[in-house]
Amino acid sequence: MLQFVDRQQAMPDKRAADARRRDFGEIYEGYSDTGAASQAGRCSQCGVPFCQVHCPLHNNIPDWLMLTAEGRLEEAYEVSSATNTFPEVCGRICPQDRLCEGNCVIEQSGHGTVTIGSIEKYITDTAWEKGWITPIKPMRERGESVGVIGGGPGGLAAAEQLRRRGYKVTVYDRYDRIGGLLIYGIPNFKLEKDVVLRRARWLEESGVEFALNTEVGTTISFADLRAKHDAVLIATGVYKARDLKAPGVGQENIIPAMRFLTASNRTGLGDTVDDFDSGALNAAGKNIVVIGGGDTAMDCVRTSIRQGAKSVKCLYRRDRANMPGSQREVANAEEEGVEFVWLAQPEGFTGDATVTGVRSQRMRLGRPDATGRRSPQPIDGEIDTHEADLVIMALGFDPEDLPVLWGEPELPVTRWGTVKVDHRTQMTAMPGVFAAGDIVRGASLVVWAIRDGRDAAASIHDYLKARAAAPAAAE
Repeated sequence: MLQFVDRQQAMPDKRAADARRRDFGEIYEGYSDTGAASQAGRCSQCGVPFCQVHCPLHNNIPDWLMLTAEGRLEEAYEVSSATNTFPEVCGRICPQDRLCEGNCVIEQSGHGTVTIGSIEKYITDTAWEKGWITPIKPMRERGESVGVIGGGPGGLAAAEQLRRRGYKVTVYDRYDRIGGLLIYGIPNFKLEKDVVLRRARWLEESGVEFALNTEVGTTISFADLRAKHDAVLIATGVYKARDLKAPGVGQENIIPAMRFLTASNRTGLGDTVDDFDSGALNAAGKNIVVIGGGDTAMDCVRTSIRQGAKSVKCLYRRDRANMPGSQREVANAEEEGVEFVWLAQPEGFTGDATVTGVRSQRMRLGRPDATGRRSPQPIDGEIDTHEADLVIMALGFDPEDLPVLWGEPELPVTRWGTVKVDHRTQMTAMPGVFAAGDIVRGASLVVWAIRDGRDAAASIHDYLKARAAAPAAAE
């Protein structure tokens, strides 16, 4: 350990931009055994590990880095998976530059961060290859059952923790595959779908049941779920696209990001997608304009490049330093040919029924707003028009109106539409009904959904134990 002075930072080999523009394969190769051990050995083993502090899961990062450096990979995986249900996913898609790696003491001292995410990916991929990851076998089976609504990262993390405690768990999901955003939202070049499907099979082999193509409120009522299970967890995520109010916004070829990404991912999975085949959701040969500056916008611009777009622009109303997305993702997109138009606020769309361009107002940055970022302010008379055959709106997501969709007016929600819970227990005002992930906190990171799902599982366990003990105490 402590080799950061003499040993330079070395990321895994990254495929050349020209090559990766042509397919949806992951852009980074894996570490060799010696490469991973060498890079893990750069860790300074801080007394106060800020990497761990700034990880939502509080992963024991210095410990599994040390074990990797010593070649004790099976132990490294045991430590890594003790706090994280999906280390192979987080190692690929977490914005490490904003979390663990961005707060690494070595990074702050100018020596270049330890490549935590890539080593985490290496550890878990090795564990799968070696057969160290086996189905869950609870120490004892419990009689109670839990229904989980939503098969995304939060719901699956909760299911895994509940199954370890011996509960019968059924995950209900509206889609035909388990994984939620991990399957249909995140492109293959960041997260290959076999990685997600492999973990889903593992959960199924562990005794978790999946009810796919099941829409709560349509296929099954929420009341029936409550009657069927001893506790219910709402982990639906947030999928309602935020809209932009501007002249011409209702024209054809102006689409929400998830519609575009889902079509692309379904096509990659081998599904027939009529709107993709017809060209409606296919960027090939088109001038693409993506509006937004988050990670979803980065997924859209980089997917468009791979589909063979004629040109790809990303419009964002702030500058590069104030954008919410990962700086690493921006750099990758620029390498692949995406043009970023900073300080550009869309204010209208040209065209007659079908969009032909995006008019944008040039902005400058004023004083910081409530989030701490500098507020964009218009520059009078500075208007640009960007040619567009397809405009993709990546402005974020809001919750669906669950009380209406489910016919449950008693389900408590906030003024933003998120489910209202007691944050100490993650239980709603409805006894035995819990909620976790984006449906509680609003659109956020996958790693936060995993954290919330694990915490909710612990609270459900406490609730069911207390309920079981109550009759005995009464006697």
